[in-house]
Amino acid sequence: MRYFIELSYNGKSYHGWQNQPNAVSVQEVLEKALSTLLRETIAIVGAGRTDAGVHAKQMFAHFDTNVDFSQEDLTYKLNSFLPKDIAIHTIFEVSKDAHARFDALSRSYIYRISLTKNVFDYNYSYNFNLPLDVDAMNKACKVLFEYKNFKCFSRSNTDVKTYNCDIVKAGWIKENQMVVFSITANRFLRNMVRAIVGTMIEVGLGKISIEQFHYIIKSKDRANAGTSVPGHGLYLVNIDYPNHILKVDE
Repeated sequence: MRYFIELSYNGKSYHGWQNQPNAVSVQEVLEKALSTLLRETIAIVGAGRTDAGVHAKQMFAHFDTNVDFSQEDLTYKLNSFLPKDIAIHTIFEVSKDAHARFDALSRSYIYRISLTKNVFDYNYSYNFNLPLDVDAMNKACKVLFEYKNFKCFSRSNTDVKTYNCDIVKAGWIKENQMVVFSITANRFLRNMVRAIVGTMIEVGLGKISIEQFHYIIKSKDRANAGTSVPGHGLYLVNIDYPNHILKVDE
C-alpha cells in the first residue's frame, strides 16, 4: 500500500532534502526513522528537492509498505523519534499509483529579506542592508509571466529534459523591515528561485533595468543573471495536488 506523509522542516542542519553521499539530508533522516519504526527498509519519494539550508513549511513524500499500522500512532511515534527540526503532520493512504512528485500541480515558495540586522531572525532571512525599489522588482515579476524557458536561472550542468516552467504567481511585498518574495509555478529548476531573487535584487538596486531583465531571460545563459541568494531565506510553503489525492477519509 502507498502512503503520503505531510511534513515540515527547518533546513538549517541539513544538506537539502535529497539523500547525499557525504552529508545529512532530510530524506535520509526520515527514511531511517520510518525503517526503524516499521521494522523494514523504507524508501521515500519527495515532492521535490530543496537545497542545503532551505526550509519547508509544507512538504509531501510517499512510501510503500505492507506493514499494518495506525496512521495516527505512527505520526505520534515519528514526531517522538525524529529530531526537533522535522515535524510530521499527517500520514494517509493513497492509491497505489499516486506520486508525490509527478502528481503535484504546483509548488509555492517565499523568500524573506531583512532590511535591518535582526539577531533573532538571521538564520531564517537574508540580511540585506541596502534600500530596495520594491515597485521596480514587482515590474520585473510581471516580466516572468511572458516567458516559459528559464534556463538563465537554472543551475549549470543539470540533467533536466526541459527548462520550461509555468509561473502563475510572483510578487514582492514589504512588511515593516522585511521584504518577502512569493512565487508559484508548476515546477522549478534547481536553484531557480534563489537566482531569480538575486537578479531581482539587482533590479531593486537600479543595476539592472526591466529591458535588461528581458534580455537575461531571452539569453538562456546563467552567467547573465544575478548571484544566487543564500538558502536560509527560502521556504517551500505549499504544494497543490488534485483533490482526490489529498482527500483523507473522515
